[in-house]
Amino acid sequence: MIFGAARRLWQWRGFILETVRRDFAARHAGAAGAALWHFVQPIVQILIYVLVFSQVMQARLPGSADTLAYGLFICAGLLPWQLFSDTVTRATGMFIEYGPQIKKSAFPRSSLLLAIMGSALLNFAIIWGFFMVVLLLVGRFPGVVMLAAVPVLALLLLLAGALGLLLGVLNAYLRDVGALVATAMPLLFWLTPIVWPLSIVPVEFHGVLLANPLASLMGAMQTIVMTQQAPHWASLWPSLCVTVVVGLLAVLYYRKLSPGLADQL
Repeated sequence: MIFGAARRLWQWRGFILETVRRDFAARHAGAAGAALWHFVQPIVQILIYVLVFSQVMQARLPGSADTLAYGLFICAGLLPWQLFSDTVTRATGMFIEYGPQIKKSAFPRSSLLLAIMGSALLNFAIIWGFFMVVLLLVGRFPGVVMLAAVPVLALLLLLAGALGLLLGVLNAYLRDVGALVATAMPLLFWLTPIVWPLSIVPVEFHGVLLANPLASLMGAMQTIVMTQQAPHWASLWPSLCVTVVVGLLAVLYYRKLSPGLADQL
């Protein structure tokens, strides 16, 4: 069954790639020099966090006198967060967004999720690439240890995709789910150690905060960038378990509710 679904998605790979291309182009459609702006915006964003927070505001990480540390720390967590947030938010509304196509064409609806994940990953790759350039310029590039980010990002994207599929199916039947996600994402952002280090929180609360599967994933990315060392892989097991559980729930609800999906759109 799994191989059959994978084979069908492979047959529709052209549709998936074209959807990614169209989504990428549509983000700046109608703007003069759209392609240029797509590259300028991430550069400005990175410069704001690295220069403004570190140099202008003189923000410091606890116990560190490094003037650049806090800005780099934020970027190392914020950019992967944007990958997660973009995927979940877009996937929550994907069946409604592509409702007309779903009603008219007999394509595998799960291909929409892969297209959204691909589009989010493409946008992330661009801005992360600029961040790597910044790290090189300031002499903080981790080197070969940066390869450790690949499995961390893969797990993060899988978690986002699984959660997005589950919420997307539910949102097609209960439109309040989309509004709930829009409200919950900012709250989840501030509950995740992205702009604040876990070390500032009393130890007795660490267990509660680490129950959030994103905490260990963002922490792993920040560890790679800030310490130039691979993360503690055992700390990612809870995130992997949550991803598997959410993925199973997503597949279960998708198989149960997808037959009547077109009627709800």
